[in-house]
Amino acid sequence: MVLFFSYLLYFILFIALPIVFLITYRHKSSNPNLPPGRMGWPIIGETLEFALACQGGNPERFLNDRMNKYSPQVFKTSLLEANMAVMCGASGNKFLFSNEDKLVVSWWQRSMKKILCFPSVFNETLTRDNFRPPTFLPEFLKPEALQHYIVTMDSMASEHIELNWSPNREVLVFPLARKYSFALAFRLFMSIADPEYVEMICHHFQILNEGFLSVPIDIPGTTFNRALKASKFIHNELLEVIRKRKMELEQKGDSATRDLLSHMLLASDENCNVKSEMEISTQVICLLFATHHTTSSVITFILKYLAEFPDVYSKVLKEQMEIAESKGPEGFLKWDDIQKMKYTWNVANETMRLTPPVQGTFREAITDFTYAGFTIPKGWKMHWNVNTTHRDPKYFPDPEKFNPSRFEGKGPQPFTFVPFGGGPRMCPGREYARAQVLAFIHNVVTRFKWEKVDPCEKVAYNPSPIPSKGFPIRLQPLQNGFI
Repeated sequence: MVLFFSYLLYFILFIALPIVFLITYRHKSSNPNLPPGRMGWPIIGETLEFALACQGGNPERFLNDRMNKYSPQVFKTSLLEANMAVMCGASGNKFLFSNEDKLVVSWWQRSMKKILCFPSVFNETLTRDNFRPPTFLPEFLKPEALQHYIVTMDSMASEHIELNWSPNREVLVFPLARKYSFALAFRLFMSIADPEYVEMICHHFQILNEGFLSVPIDIPGTTFNRALKASKFIHNELLEVIRKRKMELEQKGDSATRDLLSHMLLASDENCNVKSEMEISTQVICLLFATHHTTSSVITFILKYLAEFPDVYSKVLKEQMEIAESKGPEGFLKWDDIQKMKYTWNVANETMRLTPPVQGTFREAITDFTYAGFTIPKGWKMHWNVNTTHRDPKYFPDPEKFNPSRFEGKGPQPFTFVPFGGGPRMCPGREYARAQVLAFIHNVVTRFKWEKVDPCEKVAYNPSPIPSKGFPIRLQPLQNGFI
């Protein structure tokens, strides 16, 4: 309820200003052809309602209520202190994904940027390029490059489980999955393997994440203030790492460590300019933020659904044991093994359909344009959300049913299943996430069967789905694929 009470405080602070109310509600739009909808309260708009739906584990409720009342194609609202058009359905997804840098550009709320950016970078004139992934990132994360990381993913998953899972009868899945995901990112992106150092950064990242969607009140004790302090700490630590690597590259040249951080330091633009240490720190923190909750969330909820559906678990176990037997007890997974995990990946996709790790993102109109017969003015913000399609029976019959077979053959219609976005801004790390998730699931399923400790555990979204108790499970070790 932190997000709810933060916005409640924000509301109380400003409702005492009647002039704001008068200005907001006496103002008549100069454009009568805006999408239907309501803007909510002054300043905070409908953010409280949206926050409550997320905290209650039903973010789709906010969307469905308005799609049913106003329009299934697009409706207006006010979220995060911005006038916003919510684009709905497959056609809305296709429109936004296809018009990136033509009609719309990526948008981040100012407080979000303040949390992620190095302070000096934030104080400079920010362009959307500050938040674009490095241009070479797709090359670094494409399948040809990922083939070299599979052994590391597999070996780290195995070590993690032997150390943190095998000695225990009960474990908390979500924090352990997050610990593994973060350690893997540090190893592959920056060649850092010190577990105590990674755990320290992970702790501060958790504080940062909790403040990402909080109300931007920067006074001691607020969630936002704690997030800013955590961000500053992480940036200072990353600067030390960056400077040490720069020195290594200067001294050792071609024999220096080659990973994503080295590529960032050596990359230059068309004018031969390299990014500053602060800019690189900002890009690294954005990449770590993207991996912090997403893959750990997918892993957690795959295990949740496997505990709930024994028939699905049996099929996954069969597939994974066949792969385990083919590589032998001392062997490691290879890229070809990842490609064989077709049913397991269908289970992962169905998990992301019902419990998406990312709800959606935001865009900003860079010109006036018309969509579905309505005008979207320049400067308005737009939001696309996975829940406008993922649970729509038009695209997914019997949408509340967990059914991995939906993804067999050609799978869902285009622009209906969008956990990684789409178009030019599709997540460049989708193949990395797939390999990481499958390598981890392989190591868990071939060692254990499990059951949920609390069948009624609640889930909240902030912004990723988070089980309220960390998803505790009771482990039953396997011997040769049997309990």
